[in-house]
Amino acid sequence: MYWIALQPSPDEDRIAWGWRALQFTPRVASVDEAILLEAGASERLFGGRRRLLRRLLKEGCELRFDAWAAGPTALVALSLLRLKRAGRDAPEEVPEDLPLATLSAAAPHLATLERIGCTTFGQLRSLPRAGVSRRFGAELLQALDSAHGQRPERYPWLTLPPEFDQKLELPALATSAPDLLFTGQHLLTRLQSWLQARNLGVLALELEWTLDLRRLDGRPLPPSERLALRTSQPTQEIQHLRRLATEQLARTTLSAPANALRLRTLETVPWGGVTTSLLPEDSKPGEKLHQLVERLSVRLGEENVSLLQPVQDHRPECMQKRVPARTRPSRAGGNPGLAEGAPAADPWTNQEALYPPWILREPLKLQVKADKPCYQGPLQLLTRARRLEAAWWDAREEAPVLRDYFIARSASAGLLWIFRERLAADQDRARWFLHGLYA
Repeated sequence: MYWIALQPSPDEDRIAWGWRALQFTPRVASVDEAILLEAGASERLFGGRRRLLRRLLKEGCELRFDAWAAGPTALVALSLLRLKRAGRDAPEEVPEDLPLATLSAAAPHLATLERIGCTTFGQLRSLPRAGVSRRFGAELLQALDSAHGQRPERYPWLTLPPEFDQKLELPALATSAPDLLFTGQHLLTRLQSWLQARNLGVLALELEWTLDLRRLDGRPLPPSERLALRTSQPTQEIQHLRRLATEQLARTTLSAPANALRLRTLETVPWGGVTTSLLPEDSKPGEKLHQLVERLSVRLGEENVSLLQPVQDHRPECMQKRVPARTRPSRAGGNPGLAEGAPAADPWTNQEALYPPWILREPLKLQVKADKPCYQGPLQLLTRARRLEAAWWDAREEAPVLRDYFIARSASAGLLWIFRERLAADQDRARWFLHGLYA
């Protein structure tokens, strides 16, 4: 048996510590001022006691603790923890030389035990059991037997809820959305412990605050207000979630003072871990690109941070559209690697190499002289016509798109991408348009 006793810092969330401990063993209990873990069956899984302790207390942990100790039983570990907090060294003989002052069951009887010269576990154990039981009760002997490993230790084990849905009362009425952050940070820390113990990544969560007033200036108020937070990729990073919450709450106005805050998950997926690389260019420090995009989208508005998504369409001006950059690729089907203004690859032809790197937002009508298009002078056609017949299925178009595309050379403007509209019945001369430019 290998028990670990850990005392969280006074301002830390004990529930979050308990949930974090559940990553390492299912036998976790909150006893008195400490969190107890029975990690004997988990040592080999985590590579030994030293590595297990390093992961529990240091690696990726933002929660703080005052002290920790380990022992063969829970009560021994708890007694050693109390000695360490008192600044005293552990005795040579454990548990025989442990002071009774560190045993919770002996607290009501300490004065009497000291008067008879009984101050350690061993001294109490040497007394006649029948007399100790009559004078101090059976509970003290049971605790002493448990400390020596002669009696099984039973505690109410902590369990994880299947869904994260936690609510905390605010220490004071919040009159503005940023005032919710103090309590929100405690809930986010608890969320991270729950995600890590469940091996999940969060994609969407919701903050809900309860309003303290029912009416304001004669106007009825809703019982609560909500704010949704979404990420493009599953995450367990509390810092990123905290930044998103800070950005959105800074732009939120409370209808009335709030007295409680609730945090719940809307969408989670199995956590696959963080992809790492041995290449230095793939391991750059700082904020990740998708995290920066999400933060800018919150700060500037989703419509102001966008990317280009390819669309299967023969018309060059319809081969891509703008979508919010925060939208996940699986939902938007976008390709953030496309350059702005460049048409997407035509899935039906092998002539995408002829597309110019930049197309105009609206085709520019060209002058025609002697049946030749002109743009800063006469244009020389370099390729044969590439015929396009499309949009006959599009009800938004008045007529099908009928065009013949050419690559032309201008003496002053260089290579151009132009097209000629097919002659209609009421036209006597074809119209020419400039649609793209080559660098």
